[in-house]
Amino acid sequence: MKKKLLPLLLLPLIVFTSFYVVKDAEKDAVEDLVLTSYVHGAFNELDPDAMANGFHPDFAIFSAKGEELSRYEISSWVEGVRKRKSSDNFDASKNVWDHKFSNVNVTGNAATIQVDLSKDGKHVYTDYLSLLKFESGWKIVAKVYYQHPK
Repeated sequence: MKKKLLPLLLLPLIVFTSFYVVKDAEKDAVEDLVLTSYVHGAFNELDPDAMANGFHPDFAIFSAKGEELSRYEISSWVEGVRKRKSSDNFDASKNVWDHKFSNVNVTGNAATIQVDLSKDGKHVYTDYLSLLKFESGWKIVAKVYYQHPK
């Protein structure tokens, strides 16, 4: 009797543990993608290829202007990154952004992450990224943000 009862008692523990292991793996995958494609791709290293790998082609940054919603397309952002990196004024040693991830939430194939970006010790942006998991993996699909006063 005891031998039959033990597997039944262990089953919920195994299911519970595997759920959180999978969830942690997905959370790690989201953080890795955001670090590579967003923090380094769009800010520190200005790497348009890294951005292309991590952002969905329909990605946009949304911001409010009065009562209007402004939309900045990924293609425009990537082109701006390319131009900035190839500029004679670009100095990689001065382009250092510190980041902090918080509020990372993953539910099935949807995720959100809050990214706090600082430069020269000053908190510049609080970004909220939305991600979806496609057959090819996680992609950043949208951003809203707050720019902190200087």
